[in-house]
Amino acid sequence: MTLDAASVLLEGPWNHRLVSANGARFHVAELGDGPMVLLMHGFPQFWYTWRHQMAAIADAGWRAVAMDLRGYGASDKPPRGYSTYTGAEDAASLIRSLGEDDAIVVGQGLGGFIAWSMPYLQPDVVRAVGSLSMPHPRVMRRASMRDRRQRQASRYLVELQRPFVPEREMTKDHAYVEEVLRAWASPFGDYPTPEDVERYGNAMAMPFVAHSAAEHYRWFGRSQLRQDGPLFNRRVRGPVAQPVLQLQGTEDRCVLADCTGGSADYVSGRYAFQLVDGAGHFLTEEAPDRVSSAIVDWLDTVD
Repeated sequence: MTLDAASVLLEGPWNHRLVSANGARFHVAELGDGPMVLLMHGFPQFWYTWRHQMAAIADAGWRAVAMDLRGYGASDKPPRGYSTYTGAEDAASLIRSLGEDDAIVVGQGLGGFIAWSMPYLQPDVVRAVGSLSMPHPRVMRRASMRDRRQRQASRYLVELQRPFVPEREMTKDHAYVEEVLRAWASPFGDYPTPEDVERYGNAMAMPFVAHSAAEHYRWFGRSQLRQDGPLFNRRVRGPVAQPVLQLQGTEDRCVLADCTGGSADYVSGRYAFQLVDGAGHFLTEEAPDRVSSAIVDWLDTVD
């Protein structure tokens, strides 16, 4: 069975839209009215991971917009354009295409990495930054290079650098996605369920998604051998002036909580940090109520 974009247009209280931005077409799910909160998912998921938070954010008087990142879900899957630079450009252009001058940007995992980068790369469109399961880019880079345990936890980045092999593993069945979900989630919870594995496994099996997903991470490796990687690391060394919320699961086995501290050193604006006890990497679904409450409470403090 060949899966197409319709398989990720899941029903709910939200509205689905396809929006042209930055030379591509992006799928978004929208719910609520008010100032925009742009939500960016991580690997190996798609917009649906934000479904619980969308309802809470909309009920609190905000416009929740969950996007499929370039290459994922129902968004376009061009053969190139998977650097963090392009990810920030995609988000900024999408905000403007949806009729807003700026937005609060919130991301998880890969989406959190992009969210952290936006005050440096697209500052005019960012009111505030929320990051789940991802510290500041320089903190993450330093921990992945210098800390033995985090280096081991980040080994998936090395494995994704291989050509062709990851794509075959990701698409031949749901085993790859299930392994990632289970490996990064808390061992003390019940995530993922069989339904989670099927939902995200099917989304990864859509044509070209696996290649695009790997390309996001291949940029991290390739860029270190070119000028754009060191340049990015220099670009993000200053302080973030916007308000920042950072949520981190205590049982995250992809981004280790006790190896990746220090993001506050890169924030000059208001900085809020919360550990989510007992939760792993996939905070939006492992601890949906606690995460929704933390985000909504934080949004009330953003000017």
